[in-house]
Order: sequence, then structure tokens, then C-alpha cells
Amino acid sequence: MQKNKISKLVTLSFLLIAGYARAQSLQQKLQTAFNRLQADSQCRYASLSLTVMDVKTGETVFAANPDMGLATASTLKTITTITAMQVLGPDYHFRTSLSETAGSTLTPDGTYTGNLLINGGNDPTLGSWRWDETKNEVILKAFVDGIKKAGIKRINGSIIGEGLSHTPQGWIWEDVGNYYGAAPNNLCWHENQYDILLQPTKVGQPVKVTGTIPAEPYLHIENNLITGSAGSGDNAYAYLPILSNAINLSGTFAVDESKDRIAVALPDPPYELARQLKQALIDAGISVSGRPLSEKMWTDSTTTAINTGLVPIAIHYSPPLRKVIYWLNQKSINLYAEQLLLAMADTLHNDDPPSALSNFWKSRGIDPNSLNVFDGSGLSPADRVTTRTMTTILQTAVQQPWYSDFYESLPVYNNMKIKSGSIINVLNYAGYQTHNGRQLCFAIFVNNYNGSSREIKEKIFRVLDELK
Repeated sequence: MQKNKISKLVTLSFLLIAGYARAQSLQQKLQTAFNRLQADSQCRYASLSLTVMDVKTGETVFAANPDMGLATASTLKTITTITAMQVLGPDYHFRTSLSETAGSTLTPDGTYTGNLLINGGNDPTLGSWRWDETKNEVILKAFVDGIKKAGIKRINGSIIGEGLSHTPQGWIWEDVGNYYGAAPNNLCWHENQYDILLQPTKVGQPVKVTGTIPAEPYLHIENNLITGSAGSGDNAYAYLPILSNAINLSGTFAVDESKDRIAVALPDPPYELARQLKQALIDAGISVSGRPLSEKMWTDSTTTAINTGLVPIAIHYSPPLRKVIYWLNQKSINLYAEQLLLAMADTLHNDDPPSALSNFWKSRGIDPNSLNVFDGSGLSPADRVTTRTMTTILQTAVQQPWYSDFYESLPVYNNMKIKSGSIINVLNYAGYQTHNGRQLCFAIFVNNYNGSSREIKEKIFRVLDELK
């Protein structure tokens, strides 16, 4: 009996020592790999940080500069989506309504006198092509059918899109005119973007603009886009108008570019939706006397409130949040992240969306100085977050019933479930990996590297390979 006890103790001690040795071995391998990356010539002037955590225990497995606040780029979307799932819930649906306005009248012959209001609910999917039920034509038909069901045959008034732009602080001018810099709005439409059709000519000569999809007759395109050499790719940038309808195109578009268009940001999505709904009504035989308006256009012309005494005649609900975050992270859609931030701010009754995010985590023990953000997508170069904070938040998600939805939303890079993030001279990754049966979460940030992004990516992956 005594021999059995001694044997069991020896076996237990061996297992504990072996487990400790494995943990030490991983830590040592990570330290060696991290030191190699830090000493690389591409990182001579760079700031690097890596934190690895055990998702079950919350134990820090490895940390190098874990409390250094660095630009996150799109890895910030992991924090935004986790927070949204906490605050709004995985089955949250955004709501958009089409309503009659106060003081309107409807005569027996179907003449409606008054305005119709499209009331925005921060829905980033309204008019999106990613789901059948959110496509432009489906939404417009539902609104037209609601108007018909209300007995309206002609409208003496305007269609008004209620929603204002909320461009986050720190977004740079070079970004905001392009599809990835489309500003969040209380009323979105078609992901707040449209396409400009292009036709390259000879190298060094202007690129031809052949049209837009959809047709945007009220926008004027100032084209300074030059045909680039073969293999130079798409380096076209769009600049939004300031108090005008002029879109400025600049940069180059390669002579052998395979695509025939670029996606750019809509200046006023509520107006575009109101315009398209008016046209859909006319196509359905319902006349509309007034011009389409956005909330900004309405408030610039009158002090009369537009959202009092509303009577909904059609309501649209978005797909559930658990499905929205899938596309948000898979395609790294900045607009979706910003719309989630707006919705959370409304739910938490906070007028400043970024502080709604940081205050939520402050109440859960995270120092807001380690989560200093200006947006929800990471497009702002001013965002500063530590890898310790990001990894801590990733670890909290694993305990939630909706974790599988969040995990599946993450793309696969380097055969790992991770979210990438890149802006100029910044490349970061954050996500999950299983090592010897132990599930880990991690964040690695490299800010201010020099040289090729492809080369620095390969070098970062060599560090992350130690987690496999």
C-alpha cells in the first residue's frame, strides 16, 4: 500500500514537472521568436507588443511590452463585436420604420398630404447585398407595399430620410471618401457606398469614367485619375465633397487592372434612400409631389420637427447581430463596427460612442487608459490599446453562450482563427489558438515597421507559429 502511494506521488510529480516544462518551453520559444522579430531590421524603429493568455484560467502565458498602448487597426473590431454581443445581445435586430408624420391627412381617394419619414435605427445592413432580405430591391418593395396597404395612391409631400452622419474623430481625409471610410449614419443605405465605373486608357493618360452603379445624377465627378503602369494595381482615391456634390478622384488605376470599378462613399445615405424610394413609388404608379430630402436638408430649411407623432406603415428588421458580426469580421467592414458602436451608445445612453465602449469595460475592471479609442473599427490612427487589454477581453468572450458565433466570425490566417489589422506601417493580429490541448488567446501588435507588409507578415507568423 505504501509503495502504491509513493508510486502515485512520483507519477503525479512527474506530470506536474512535465506540464511545467512544457509551459516553460512555450514561454522560452515565444521569447526567442519575439526577440528575433524585435531585432529584425524591419522593426528597428518599431514598437512591438505580445500577450498570450490561457482562456480557461486567465493566466498570462507570455507577455512582452503588454502595457504599451499601440494603434490597433482592425483588431479593434474584436473588442467592438464582443462588447456589442454583451450590450445588445446576439439576437438583437436593428429596426427601421417608414412612417406617416404628424398632421398628415389621407382622403378617401388615396391622396396623402404630408411627408413620409424613413426613421433610421443605426442598421448597417439596410440595402446590403449580403443577405437576400436586406437587398435594395427587397427593402424598397416592402416600403412601397406598406404605402399601398395604407391606401395611399398619391403623395402631396416629400420622402424624408432621417439620419445624420457621425464621422469618428481621427479618420483621415484620404480614407473617408472611399468605401472603407464610409461614415456611419443613423440611416444607412447600401453600406453607404456606390460604384464608379472606370476604363483605363494609355499609361500616363486620364482614366475614363463611364458611369456609376446605381446612377447618381446629382453627383458631379471631378476626375483626376491617371492610368498606371501594368501591375501597379488600384491606387485610386475618392475625396468627398464639402458642402457640394463634387466627388474628386485622384491617384492611379493600372492599365491591366482586372476590375472595372471602384467603390466610394455616399455623401448623404439618407438622401439616397429617400431618392430611390421616391423613384420606386413613381415606378409603382404612386406620384410624389415633393423632392426627396435627408434630415440634414430638412433641418437646414426649417425648424419644424420631423419625427413627432409618427404612425409606422412599414417596419424592417435586420438579421440578428450574431449574423451581422460574421460579415463584420470576415470582411473587416468598418461601417458595421461603427454602427454597432452607435447602437451601443444609444442603449447605454451615452452621447459619445467611443466612451460608451471604454466605460463598459471600465465597469468590469479594465483601465480606460489602456483602451483609448476614437472609433469602433480601428480605422483611426489615433486609437491606442494594449495587447493585455485586448487579450483580456478576448478571454472573457470564451465564457459566453454566444462564443461560438464570435469565434466563427473570425477569419483564418496562417491556419489560425485570428483578426488582422493593418493601416500604414501597422500590422496586428488577435485571436485564438490551441497549443498541446490548451486553448490560448493572444494579441500581437507591430507599429511603425518599415519595408514590405508581406515580409513583416511572414515574420509575425513565425512568432505565432510557436503557438501551434
